[in-house]
Amino acid sequence: MKNITRRSFIQTGSAAAAALTIVPNSVLGKSHGHTAPTDKLNIAGIGIGGRGAGVLRMLETENFVAMCDVDWKYAKPTFDKYPQAKKYWDYRKMYDELGSSIDAVMVATADHTHAIIAADALTMGKHVYCEKPLTHSVYESRLLTKLADKYQVATQMGNQGSSAEGVNLICEAIWNGDIGEIRKVEAFTNRPIWPQGLMTPEKADKIPSTLNWDLFTGPAELKPFNNIYHPWNWRG
Repeated sequence: MKNITRRSFIQTGSAAAAALTIVPNSVLGKSHGHTAPTDKLNIAGIGIGGRGAGVLRMLETENFVAMCDVDWKYAKPTFDKYPQAKKYWDYRKMYDELGSSIDAVMVATADHTHAIIAADALTMGKHVYCEKPLTHSVYESRLLTKLADKYQVATQMGNQGSSAEGVNLICEAIWNGDIGEIRKVEAFTNRPIWPQGLMTPEKADKIPSTLNWDLFTGPAELKPFNNIYHPWNWRG
């Protein structure tokens, strides 16, 4: 991974994580309301300053072993909230050091790094929750699908709206032919809520000391830092 070039995607070769020894529930009395420590997932959070912080709140029944973010000022509230978790800048170093201790990862970084971080985790045999959009291309989506199938891990994309009952009902109506053959679909939204159509800034701003701009850029083309990118407006 240290020699991977920008624009080139992952060429996986990581060995699957060593099997964990699990103590049966009955040994530590889960049937009496006690959850055995070995029944909790060891989770690593990657991209924890924004959306990731909200996702982690939904996972607090589990054990957080590591937190990773490229901006330690933005991530500070989450770092402080889970002081037991080891802190990292680079997810690759975290995988190298704690790979055998991690059961699952939560990925909520900037969109363009979702696929490569998730693919590395899947190749290591880790369960993955990844925020939307899952990938940057159809190729990456197919690759992640194949990796999830190959390594037989649990995966979920954070597309919460698609988990609602309304989507299921619409699908059933279409599949049952209740409204006839679909010839045209019109879709609209009151989002996104961030600025759109932003031109690439010509001005280069000073990179904050708390931000690793190279790691933020990841597999994309490295451009001069500008304050418009981070936090929040990079999607536009």
